[in-house]
Amino acid sequence: MRSISVDRVMADQRAASFTKRSIKTSMKESGLRLALSMVDLTTLEGKDSPEKVKSLCRKAITPDINDPTLPSVAAVCVYPELVTIAKDALGDSGVKVASVATGFPSGQYPLDVRLEDTRRAVEAGADEIDMVISRGSFLAGDRTKVFDEIASIKDACGKAHLKVILETGELETYDLVRAASDLSIAAGADFIKTSTGKVAPAATMGVTLVMLEAVRDHYLKTGRHIGVKPAGGIRKAKQSLHYLVMVKETVGDDWLTPDLFRFGASGLANDVLMQLGKLREGHYMAAYDFSEA
Repeated sequence: MRSISVDRVMADQRAASFTKRSIKTSMKESGLRLALSMVDLTTLEGKDSPEKVKSLCRKAITPDINDPTLPSVAAVCVYPELVTIAKDALGDSGVKVASVATGFPSGQYPLDVRLEDTRRAVEAGADEIDMVISRGSFLAGDRTKVFDEIASIKDACGKAHLKVILETGELETYDLVRAASDLSIAAGADFIKTSTGKVAPAATMGVTLVMLEAVRDHYLKTGRHIGVKPAGGIRKAKQSLHYLVMVKETVGDDWLTPDLFRFGASGLANDVLMQLGKLREGHYMAAYDFSEA
């Protein structure tokens, strides 16, 4: 697979340019509604419990009880052991159940363990599997191994979509982010995702731009749509609008849907709700008016 060199200075300059676009009030509201519909609400803590997951699912279906016209979020992401709880709680709402499998967040477990983890999550009802690549193998140059592992996990997913986490904060250069993006897409990823949220830096606009360009180039060659998910570090509604501008101007309107673009940023949802509340009520609501889960 031919490696593509990325001009980091130019990529960062272009990414920064998307933050300078002027967005009219009417477009701002529709943009915020769209951003909300693209959020994956996530709970990945050792203290996660069935009740916490059920509460998160209620918020996913109805993000703000003060405005029932708002869309549900895209998905709820949990550990495999809690997939059944989330599936039952979400019912026929249309909100997807995503599960981190494959030795999240390290990706260092034996392949057979990661495959079994994936199969169990899918059998429990997961619609999407979020896997992490073995960054150690990738950085050591064993890209064939990484490709084969992704392909094997994709096969284990069956009908579930596969989101491949690159953990871009550990890849360090844009050249390596592009190479990991291309490899993951070639191996069968349905989505490529920046981060686990456990490593800093997580999502940045520059990294996401590089990944969007990989997706665009693949589409132009094959006609196949691949999704992109920046995850971690996106906390403000204003940031989400910047990302949506970047998506529109880099890959086009086809990607302005939760089917092809997601935000892995649970903290983002409440700031989006706060901004939408201001547009609706004319003033900011208090932070405690919005549930954490």
